[in-house]
Amino acid sequence: MTISGTERQRVVEAYVGEYASGKSENAVNRALELLAQGRRPVTIVDLDIVEPFYTLRPIKKELEEKGLQVVAWETRATMGLGEAGTLIRGDMLWSLRREGDLVLDIGYGVEGSKTLNLLHGAHEDKDLRIIAVINASRPMTASVEEIVDHVRGLGPVHGLLNNTHLAEETDLAIIREGARLVDAAARELDLPVMATAADERFRGKLAPEDVLGQPVRFLQRFMPRSFW
Repeated sequence: MTISGTERQRVVEAYVGEYASGKSENAVNRALELLAQGRRPVTIVDLDIVEPFYTLRPIKKELEEKGLQVVAWETRATMGLGEAGTLIRGDMLWSLRREGDLVLDIGYGVEGSKTLNLLHGAHEDKDLRIIAVINASRPMTASVEEIVDHVRGLGPVHGLLNNTHLAEETDLAIIREGARLVDAAARELDLPVMATAADERFRGKLAPEDVLGQPVRFLQRFMPRSFW
């Protein structure tokens, strides 16, 4: 596929993980990172049908103003629909057929990861990479054994992303310990570690690579504005 006049491998990434792992924040930042690299078009798809009050809906227009194509409900379009407002639309089901790079924000846990089975072509798409976002500060993913069990329960996964944090209480030691735990789990699962993610406030405090040599992705925070 030709993107911006240059032959590049198409990026298709789905972000899965446990509750409060940071999937959505990483999905949004990854889509914006691809856009900043000059790749066009870049689409992000809101496929979170598990947590209907914490989705990309409230920030849809903000992301579109930045140049992203956003496949998501708008909050005003779902008012009065009750739980029906969380149903997947047809354009979401066919999102893998869209041109350009694609980032899929999937609902949390095992039930969330099952959403991928609803997408047309998900089992045949050779570009699709499913990335499990791990916050080793969460109770269900706080040890190597728990991370391994969690990831194995998600279905197909192609890589792990360390997003260990404790919100505003996060420090460098927490991030680095998460990197070690995720790396150990990845080796047991025979999967690559894609990166370590950290809040933008750690830029200048963390090197471009974490303690184990994985690239560091610095995150702008969008999701605190996404409750509705």
